[in-house]
Amino acid sequence: MIEPFRIAVPEPVLADLRERLARTRWPSPSPLDPWAQGTALDDLQSLCAHWREDFDWRAQERLLNGFAQAMVTVEGERLHVIHERSPHAEAQPLLLLHGWPGSVYEFYKLIPRLTRPEAHGGDPRDAFHVIAPSLPGYGWSPAPSRPGATPRRFARLFAALMQSLGYPRYGLQGGDWGAVIASWLALDIPARVTALHLNMAGLRPPDGPGSPPLTEAEQAFIKQTRAMWNERFGYFAIQASRPQSLGYGLTDSPAGLAGWIVEKFRDWSDCRGDIESAFTRDELLANLTIYWVTGTIASSMRLYYEHQHGRDALAPGQRVEVPTGFADFPAEIVRPPRSWLERVYRLERYRQMPRGGHFAALEQPALLAEDLSEFFGKYRP
Repeated sequence: MIEPFRIAVPEPVLADLRERLARTRWPSPSPLDPWAQGTALDDLQSLCAHWREDFDWRAQERLLNGFAQAMVTVEGERLHVIHERSPHAEAQPLLLLHGWPGSVYEFYKLIPRLTRPEAHGGDPRDAFHVIAPSLPGYGWSPAPSRPGATPRRFARLFAALMQSLGYPRYGLQGGDWGAVIASWLALDIPARVTALHLNMAGLRPPDGPGSPPLTEAEQAFIKQTRAMWNERFGYFAIQASRPQSLGYGLTDSPAGLAGWIVEKFRDWSDCRGDIESAFTRDELLANLTIYWVTGTIASSMRLYYEHQHGRDALAPGQRVEVPTGFADFPAEIVRPPRSWLERVYRLERYRQMPRGGHFAALEQPALLAEDLSEFFGKYRP
């Protein structure tokens, strides 16, 4: 079932948000460098003051409602979807998948570049019909109705979504969880996929007997990733083990929600410590407000738990054989060497990007759009 959808947050929800921000109980500042132990107190207080006093959610609502949206029921789950068709009849369908702590809002600057490339200096022959769903349990997509909601299950769900929207074959693009989900879809249902584009590695290579030995670069990558675990991946351990406990605080306190999420946008972007060089305050707050007004921060974090306990993994000898392109942004959290990716994917394109980080569509929409146009131009249906 496909129902038209428009975002319309009730005014009492926004008033409650402002009241909660005004009543925030703040902790003492860290005795170390302001960002050494997490989000800096002064910066967060300033951002929350802007959220309470100056941020215009209705403007962001109008922006998002400028895209065609629907609520689609597939396999018993309701999915919120931006479904923005290009005016060009020969446009390719492209499924765009976001991750955590992002949302479909990440794509607001990218979508027009894909659907109407000629308006941004591109070629109309490179146009796409864009399908950008909110992941289950994120934003306006309700939480999954049963346990076992792993990225691999999401992949099958999105394949059913694309079928219901009338797209038997399509391209895939993903970062963060989107990269994981897109990779599983390309592996499990390759006949549906024309090509796969990633800006983060989605799957780990299989290991064990019969696997080729690791190169020096791959060994260095593993060592570096392990060294970063305690400092940069504490959030992952918490969300993969006790997301519900954390969810109570983040669902009840908008300042707590902001403190948890804004640190990731600063740490994972190409901003060199100046977060507002990569994102405007209103962009950060629009993404936060989506989590707040929909009450989905706890359900979004459960994906980490499901992933960790589902333990889906490539079997020895398995590889994604769909043609794959990879955009390597310099401030991405983890950056495996090309040989690592080639163990998992049929890598047809690998491009080192000049700037940008984890939130590529929001940070560098022009660079990402250009890479998508060049890559998918070879795989028009």
